[in-house]
Amino acid sequence: MNKVTDTADRNVGRTIRIGTRGSRLAMAQTGTIAAMLQSAGCRVELVPISTPGDRSSAPIAEIGVGVFTSAVREALLEGQVDVAVHSYKDLPTAPEPGIALAAVSKREDPRDALVARDGLTLGELPPGSRVGTGSPRRMAQLRALGLGLDVVPIRGNIDTRLSKVTSGELDAVVLARAGLARTDRLGLVTEVLDPIQMVPAPAQGALAVETRADDVDTEHLLHTVVDDAATRVAVTAERALLAALEAGCSAPVGALAEVVEDLNGEGAVVERLSMVGVAATAVEGDAVQMLRASATADTSEADKLGRMLAAELLDLGAGAVSR
Repeated sequence: MNKVTDTADRNVGRTIRIGTRGSRLAMAQTGTIAAMLQSAGCRVELVPISTPGDRSSAPIAEIGVGVFTSAVREALLEGQVDVAVHSYKDLPTAPEPGIALAAVSKREDPRDALVARDGLTLGELPPGSRVGTGSPRRMAQLRALGLGLDVVPIRGNIDTRLSKVTSGELDAVVLARAGLARTDRLGLVTEVLDPIQMVPAPAQGALAVETRADDVDTEHLLHTVVDDAATRVAVTAERALLAALEAGCSAPVGALAEVVEDLNGEGAVVERLSMVGVAATAVEGDAVQMLRASATADTSEADKLGRMLAAELLDLGAGAVSR
């Protein structure tokens, strides 16, 4: 009997209350976790929770880190729900007392995507085109490309942002491909952006699944049924970089790590962790330069790899913007 089958047998008929934001994207994301738990024999109840981020139209940088996660975590700690599901990129890097990161689900494609008028790609947009995004990281990288685009800050859910293109208010928007995939919007994508142009946010495309630290049965269940080891090690490195830069989830910092095959000294195939990190720094006026560092390490050294790349970026001058 494998571990998943054994876990399913021990959880038949159990009801798990899952707390999540009530947006279409959040409910879709949580639905994937619910389906995994149902396959393990659990009954599942989704509990939508309103967060300060959902109730405000102010820029994320003004509202603060954790704006989409604090209310869900409070419901978990107060026993209103048994499990909390978050977009991992929205979580503060500091641990939350009383809460355990029980699982990191298998990552969706972490790249950013362009949705533009007339099917245009980023390089085909004429200078002066209005491109919307709610992310300082995307804004910095778009400006650093030197394409002469008018990068416009926007807020709102996926449909609200997409509507700004169909209405003609904007020529294009940049969103996470993962969110578009989870809400069946991939058909609208005119270009998936190569990480060479646009490095994703740390942990983009991954879901963090939390439970109370003292609820060992639920933690074991989630780790067995939901956790993906390759995703967990990759996002551990990415978030270690973010933490070492003392940057919040809305900072102009990007990171992407992946488990790759490599050869050791004896010529045997081994798994290694390859990572790139970027951070914005101001040059003159509104001009932005993206500083870049990359390295490879053993998968057991994910945290060390992220912090090493952060130190390299700080040496290059990243602290001017990312701290």
